[in-house]
Amino acid sequence: MIYPWGDSRRFNSYTAYFKRQFGGRVQKISLDAGFTCPNRDGTKGRGGCTFCANDAFNPSYCQPSKSITQQLEEGKEFHFKRYRRAKKFLAYFQAYSNTYADLETLKMRYREALDVEGVIGLVIGTRPDAVSDEVLEFLSELSHSYYIMLEYGIESVYDQSLERVNRAHSFETARNAVFRTHEFGLPCGAHFIFGLPGESRQMMLDAAEVISALPLTTVKFHQLQIFKNTPMAAEFLKNPEAFELFDISTYTDFIIDFIERLNPEIVIERFASEVPPRFLLSAPFDNLRYDAVLGFIEQKLEERNSFQGKSFR
Repeated sequence: MIYPWGDSRRFNSYTAYFKRQFGGRVQKISLDAGFTCPNRDGTKGRGGCTFCANDAFNPSYCQPSKSITQQLEEGKEFHFKRYRRAKKFLAYFQAYSNTYADLETLKMRYREALDVEGVIGLVIGTRPDAVSDEVLEFLSELSHSYYIMLEYGIESVYDQSLERVNRAHSFETARNAVFRTHEFGLPCGAHFIFGLPGESRQMMLDAAEVISALPLTTVKFHQLQIFKNTPMAAEFLKNPEAFELFDISTYTDFIIDFIERLNPEIVIERFASEVPPRFLLSAPFDNLRYDAVLGFIEQKLEERNSFQGKSFR
């Protein structure tokens, strides 16, 4: 069967999206450009999000002490060992809030990345309360010559959850940022975490309808993980019964229930998170690699004869 997104895979995959966009493989290279966040530097709060451990996601070459050019060149070498066909790259400004600076600083960082050979665009990870229309206008102009995507950490559609993890912004702020980005003609991605304390399984499933109504190009879904030396780790150790962490079996069933409700036009970049075990206080997926998690999900989709958007209205 060929699904609405144009292939036989049972969800609208990021791999297929890239092929439609670029005609072949394009590799993202993570960067740490040395930015911070407004809930870290005192503008809105201190300490950052209670779950945050950026080092867990940064490859070894990704260090703010290195120039953007150096990180990209080392990243190209890093990925070439595994993906020898990759000749085109996207500079992925990943760590912290990468629109949280004055416009001239941002222009300098972005242009340095685009000047590196083989880089055809930018993916810019940031917070929805840290993007001005001035920045969106500049990125819209860049998009006439390069692929430019904004990626927002939204995490939850529920304000009580956002407050509990010290996001220091509301879901309405996130919603407005996504619509503004869309109005500037830019593709837009979003991150969401499943399993935040206080959210029932039904609340999480109900979020599919809210997310489906957003003009998103891509989504990343992460199961909640407890990282060592974070405020959430301290909360977990003090009150573990407040957390209901997924195991691989329950998560597989849940995520399929969720994507059945999800708008089939939205591209799914990731179903789950994978980090080195040394960063984790708890490992509810028994340290399975992401490829294995994806395999479980695709197998279960077949067993259930299910697909993304099956129940979407």
